[in-house]
Amino acid sequence: MKILVTGATGKVGSRLAKRLAQRGHQIRALVRDQTRARALLADGIELAPGDLLELDSLATVVRGVDTVVHCAAFFRGATDEQAHAVNDLGTQHLANAARAASVKRFVFTSTGLVYGPNGGRPAREDDPCAPLDGYPKSKLAAEHFLLAMAGFDVRVLRLPFVYGDGDPHIAEAVPMMRGFPPAQRMSIAHHADVAQAVARVLEASSPAHRIYNVVDDEAPELATLFASVAEPAPDGSNPERARAFDSLMDGRRIRDDLGFAPQFPRLADAIASGA
Repeated sequence: MKILVTGATGKVGSRLAKRLAQRGHQIRALVRDQTRARALLADGIELAPGDLLELDSLATVVRGVDTVVHCAAFFRGATDEQAHAVNDLGTQHLANAARAASVKRFVFTSTGLVYGPNGGRPAREDDPCAPLDGYPKSKLAAEHFLLAMAGFDVRVLRLPFVYGDGDPHIAEAVPMMRGFPPAQRMSIAHHADVAQAVARVLEASSPAHRIYNVVDDEAPELATLFASVAEPAPDGSNPERARAFDSLMDGRRIRDDLGFAPQFPRLADAIASGA
């Protein structure tokens, strides 16, 4: 199928676009900076200039597309206003343009942080959400908008902390999480398993307006996550800030509905394989 991927120069989107192209799909990437996105051309990915905040630029981008996979987001460093503009209003712009162009399916990558602190009890997709920060609040608002679009085939994938595949995400997050409790656990997923989840949602017949948690089998303690990049355990000096990230997820629904099975069920598996 012909798929528009947004966020194709980001951590998740760049790896996902390449893997979807390798599966034989025709990929178009929404990009603001074509120079920065030039590496995508080597994988046969079409570059389409546009901006989520410029509604007029999106009509051409979605024309002729079967499916949209929307990964673009403003996370670290975003003010609450910027997160709302890009992650909520930008998603609304893209979804409206896609529906007007008769796009068949819209896959939205959200975040497990929408659940808010759950005290170590893995949240299921129908559980109430009470996020603390502007980023997950903006993602949850976008979810609500999409799922209220009648007659439009929407799927929501709530992602955890994504790692692996050459992504320095763990090392980059260490300074932010330095004051978190070392025994706090974090739901994670390898980039390969995020791509598998997206592919299953794209290629399988499953109910529209469905939410799926995407998560590996094991949620490691932060001390273990830090050790994987040769960092000492976090010192626990800022437990209040850590609450916003204390959101574990239950991943049974996507396994039951779509047969998802993580290629890397545990962090240790990815480390052992050099992935």
